[in-house]
Amino acid sequence: TPTMTKLECPLSLYDGVKLLELLADKIHLATSSFINISVVGPALTFRIRQNEHNMTAAEVAAKNFLESETGLKIVQTGVGEVLDTTHSRVSQGSSGTVITLVSMAVVGGVLVLAMAVACLRHYAQQVANGKLGLGPEGGAETHFDYQELCRQHMASKSSLCRQDCVGTGAGGRRGTDTSRVSSVSSQFSDGPQHSPSSTHSSTPSWSEEPAQSNMDISTGHMILAYMEDHLRNKDRLQKEWEALCSYQAEPSSVAVAQVPSNMDKSRHAESLPYDHSRVKLKAEVNPNKQDYINASIIFDHDPRQPAYIATQGPLPHTVADFWQMVWENGCTVIVMMTALLEDGEKQCERYWPDEGSSLYHIYEVNLVSEHIWCKDFLVRSFYLKNVQTQETRTLTQFHLLSWPADGIPTSTRPLLDFRRNMLDTCCAVMRLCYFRSDGTGRTGTYILIDMVLNRMAKGVKEIDIAATLEHIRDQRPGLVRTKDQFEFALTAVAEEVNAILKALPQ
Repeated sequence: TPTMTKLECPLSLYDGVKLLELLADKIHLATSSFINISVVGPALTFRIRQNEHNMTAAEVAAKNFLESETGLKIVQTGVGEVLDTTHSRVSQGSSGTVITLVSMAVVGGVLVLAMAVACLRHYAQQVANGKLGLGPEGGAETHFDYQELCRQHMASKSSLCRQDCVGTGAGGRRGTDTSRVSSVSSQFSDGPQHSPSSTHSSTPSWSEEPAQSNMDISTGHMILAYMEDHLRNKDRLQKEWEALCSYQAEPSSVAVAQVPSNMDKSRHAESLPYDHSRVKLKAEVNPNKQDYINASIIFDHDPRQPAYIATQGPLPHTVADFWQMVWENGCTVIVMMTALLEDGEKQCERYWPDEGSSLYHIYEVNLVSEHIWCKDFLVRSFYLKNVQTQETRTLTQFHLLSWPADGIPTSTRPLLDFRRNMLDTCCAVMRLCYFRSDGTGRTGTYILIDMVLNRMAKGVKEIDIAATLEHIRDQRPGLVRTKDQFEFALTAVAEEVNAILKALPQ
């Protein structure tokens, strides 16, 4: 015999299930003892099958404890035939009307069941996408929340780094350009950028003081005198450059880069990494199951502690390899020395998203922010995620814009300010640099300047820039391509040493 529990208001499917579970718990019956369960309007009906407690339908219909336990207003409970109860509510309705109502109830139940199945499938898909971490495919709202979390994380990190740099007095535009977060890629990345010889001077938004150094005054003056002598004596500089051009690295095999399957991964056949110093990718993770990328590890004094990776600008089919290299080598800073386009020629494939996130094989790259620090360079913050391991990291890209396509900058100031800002913002274990198309000329010039200045900051007593250049050329061919670039490096070092001497207590 069916038991009916009738409420004051229509009963939802959720409340009906809750009510049934409470009944089962209170009378110590398994929910499987209830059969022919139905929720129609304000009524919950069911049958009690034979059970070990010999519980009858009459004993189940207990109004008092149900109302107190559920908080629902129960107006009627009872035992009897469903049709009787329905008939009394219909009030003189014909049998055809009763059949219609019952049919509508059945159809409604089917619709509710279909909606429940659809909701469960949608929820399961969301959970699966969340586990894969596949960015936009996981849903727009989830993707937006993830990006917002990235932005908050990076903002808190960069605010700690820049709190002593913004609004400190000298420099003019402090605190203005740093607030510009936007899509500036088309303006600054896709075309060549020159240092204009106009009245508009560079007004950086960071400290103009050189980085703290352990260099003593006497050593600084000796180094400065050496640099100035080289720069004044053009014949001496020319002879030194000729000697550098005749220098041959040993070993110098590039056999791996010349394998036919690897040749299309290099922009220029004359700019290939040495076998002994090339970056090796994990082939088992690589989408092509290969370990080659046109990139070289550069160390200072300890081969076990690489300081830089010198590489070419990624090609369309090597962008995933590029991010694999960044991930596997723990790079936290990317130094970009060129625009994507120079003189109408593409120098580098865009390897980051314009906005939001992009997936490169198993590496999801989220663009968190893009700041114009000054007219000479901008800074981008990225949130990098390995969707296989779910591990996430943050990294910063410093993009220099003022190095002309052919030649050298008219002043060393933008490059030195660029470097100071990196030192103020990040303490990178390894920096990743590339120049124009082949990762040699500008890349080598920057690495040479940075390595020499880092040695001075550590208190090294003797500095030989020519020997330092030979040292880094032992690790990648072609670093510092021209005499002008070598002279520019000498000038930059001399100017930074002079600034350090002025900042030291006399």
